[in-house]
Amino acid sequence: MNKKKIINDPVYGFITIHSELIFDIIDHPYFQRLRRIKQLGLTELVYPGAHHTRFHHAIGAMHLMKETLENLRTKGIEITDDEFEGTLVAILLHDIGHGPFSHALETTLLTGIAHEWISRLTIERLNKALDGRLETSLSIFLGTYHKQFLSQLVSSQLDIDRLDYLKRDSFFTGVSEGTIGAERIIKMLNVKDDQLVVEEKGIYSIENFLSARRLMYWQVYLHKTSVSSEKMLISIIERAKALTQSGEKVFSSSSLRLFLENNFKKEDFAQRTETLSSFLTLDDYDIWGAIKVWSEHEDLILSKLCKMLLSRSLFKIEITPEPVSKTEIKALEKSIQEKYNITAEEAKYFYSTGNLTNSAYLSNDNSIKILSKSGKVRDVVEAADLPNIKAMSKIVRKYYRCWPKDISL
Repeated sequence: MNKKKIINDPVYGFITIHSELIFDIIDHPYFQRLRRIKQLGLTELVYPGAHHTRFHHAIGAMHLMKETLENLRTKGIEITDDEFEGTLVAILLHDIGHGPFSHALETTLLTGIAHEWISRLTIERLNKALDGRLETSLSIFLGTYHKQFLSQLVSSQLDIDRLDYLKRDSFFTGVSEGTIGAERIIKMLNVKDDQLVVEEKGIYSIENFLSARRLMYWQVYLHKTSVSSEKMLISIIERAKALTQSGEKVFSSSSLRLFLENNFKKEDFAQRTETLSSFLTLDDYDIWGAIKVWSEHEDLILSKLCKMLLSRSLFKIEITPEPVSKTEIKALEKSIQEKYNITAEEAKYFYSTGNLTNSAYLSNDNSIKILSKSGKVRDVVEAADLPNIKAMSKIVRKYYRCWPKDISL
């Protein structure tokens, strides 16, 4: 079978598969599952074009990584063939642990288990299945490989993951403010003392990258309608879990049922291989299929929430500079109780409060480093001559409350 396939990507054009190992990984059911998990969850309810998947993103990130490694080689940076392939595999699999709807259900279907940790378990399992051929990839992914710059390319404040998702998400949502010069940034990358750096002449591309990231967070990732719809989805899953665990019959696929019936912890994944196996079959379709059936469920809370999401009758959301007071929450809860004739405990499924944070850049040990012509390395905040870069290093926090539109406050 010919494994030297070409993938036609709408963002970059033709992408070639580097090796037979990479083809085998892409062909694996664990990776093919990413075709059925949307990159931006429910953001399509705001931007109808946002139907791209984790599969798209992983392939695109692999392509940009290949361009990056080839560029570094031309600058005299030693990267062996094993490291080259290992880094491509590490970025290809960096999101393999995502569950349905990506980040939206990360703390609902699971408790206290980040997708990065499940990615690690999955890479370890694939490594065993592929006779240890992913050892280099695993150590690069974990940040334990002796060449730190390779791990920084996979995970840092200027990693290839971010370069692809900003460019791709901007393309599919149509939000032009998120456009970045990924190719230009890649050409400006270099290595100094085993640390990833950006050559000084690329500083304006980095400023644009940070600015684009900040804008994409407010306009796409933290768009108030996206937040509202995700809170509704979380309420739906929480209600389905509560009903299932109280003994009520709730339709679901066998894999989804396992996570509705149990509140798994990290040790459950480590001790029971079937837990990870079941998780790695879950995708958006398990959730949407269940929601369509649950919309006719006899439980009025579950059915109402599902009908609202299916018809895009989303919660009204209000963004404020100050936290929502306990008095306001109590008043909101009381209004919902009276309107729907439900208890205070049941009313909690119909509203949500919290905060949204946007940090385009953090000056820490993992900072973006600029390499001057004299060989001096500085943090981008020091090197930049624009005050807005310094401003972007501060965390911006906003607060929200959302509730059904038929409830007047």
